[in-house]
Amino acid sequence: MAKESFVEQIADIEKDFPQWYTDVVRKTQLVDYGPVKGTMVIRPYGYAIWENIQRELDARFKATGHKNAYFPLLIPMSYFTKEAEHVEGFAPEVAVVTHAGGEELAEPLAVRPTSETIIGTMYSKWLQSYRDLPILINQWANVMRWEKTTRPFLRTSEFLWQEGHTVHASAEEAMDETMRMLGVYKEFAENCLAIPVITGRKTEKEKFAGAVATFGMDAMMKDGKSLQAGTSHYFGQNFAKAFEIKFLDRDGAQKYAYTSSWGVSTRLIGALIMAHGDERGLVLPPKVAPEQVVIVPVAAKKGGVMEKCAEVRASLERAGVRVILDDSDNSPGWKFNEWEMKGVPLRIDLGPRDIEEGKAMIFRRDTLSKEAYALEGLADTVSALIESVQKDMLETARARRDERIVYADDMDGILKGVEGGNFVKAGWCGCRACEDKIKEKTAATARVYAEGETSEVCAVCGKKAEHTVIFARAY
Repeated sequence: MAKESFVEQIADIEKDFPQWYTDVVRKTQLVDYGPVKGTMVIRPYGYAIWENIQRELDARFKATGHKNAYFPLLIPMSYFTKEAEHVEGFAPEVAVVTHAGGEELAEPLAVRPTSETIIGTMYSKWLQSYRDLPILINQWANVMRWEKTTRPFLRTSEFLWQEGHTVHASAEEAMDETMRMLGVYKEFAENCLAIPVITGRKTEKEKFAGAVATFGMDAMMKDGKSLQAGTSHYFGQNFAKAFEIKFLDRDGAQKYAYTSSWGVSTRLIGALIMAHGDERGLVLPPKVAPEQVVIVPVAAKKGGVMEKCAEVRASLERAGVRVILDDSDNSPGWKFNEWEMKGVPLRIDLGPRDIEEGKAMIFRRDTLSKEAYALEGLADTVSALIESVQKDMLETARARRDERIVYADDMDGILKGVEGGNFVKAGWCGCRACEDKIKEKTAATARVYAEGETSEVCAVCGKKAEHTVIFARAY
């Protein structure tokens, strides 16, 4: 009965997915609303997930030769006028500081919406010769984009992210970097977040302001909508020419460099929630879960129970497992519900009878299954189960997504597909008017090109298709 009462605090995932999401992020103490509209306070449990995401990604960035740096939050507004498409794209979202120290500023300052302008300015000072290339720098930072409609993690006025900004001697090197980092994101999403993603080039309409080409990483949420989980941009020489990023090449000539940029944000936490969560709350993959295992004592006041729980915790810690022992005064039933809602991958229940029989009950959050395992060698058992949970969560999510990718030959097919909670592959002639019509009629947008697909005709106008595109309603 306690369980049913507890779960009632979360909206029905099938009936009201948006409210379910809001309930989960607040009741699991991932986040709370900040005092300024559109801002969020990331609470310790939510920030622990972000720290694990950071740790995994940062190791991958450094393994590919990138180094971390930090650039200023405040950027002179004049910097944004140097690349016309870029400033036009970000103008509606820029927050501007006009006064400081009780006085009006001689030049207004933008609160960083993205850092191409300030980083480009610095690179123009640092780059002298081909010997300085490539420049491979990443920044972990906060950014501000004044959003009109907000939702925690998915779209907020201030959020945390990383942004890589690289400089290269040739177009080929810059494009290789763009694709390499898209591949890093894909590997991370699938092997750490257990989220299968589709990567590919975005249409001109959907590309980043100022980019020559943008490549996206889209993931299917449980309601069938897409979430753009990361992007990688090839800038060509657009920003190099705007910010005078030049170098003396081997042939003695001054040349403009080629640049790229790539980033993911705390939006990934929203992706975790919506890709894996269920009617009980969060379901977290072990690699990024704050705690991989929770130990719940049963009949804790009986002799030997807490001692054995502490012994198990110590053995798991030695094995490198992130583990917590819930020794609070709450009842075991309350603890079961609490940790299920928080999505801890494994729960170990240990009571007097279990100890007497030399076993422990282990509950898997992903499958909701519970089995007895021997106490002897339990650390090895748990380590193997953690690997199994991680692998099985990805396979389950991939199977669910693949079942919901459909094809359409016309507008009605696209509409029917997205209303059914699917990703829809359809031919597109490359015309902006046809892309706009699909959004107008179905509320679906072009996510990425479906590489290797060869649709013959455009689903809108019937003319020869230039691309097959994945269309979906998106967050």
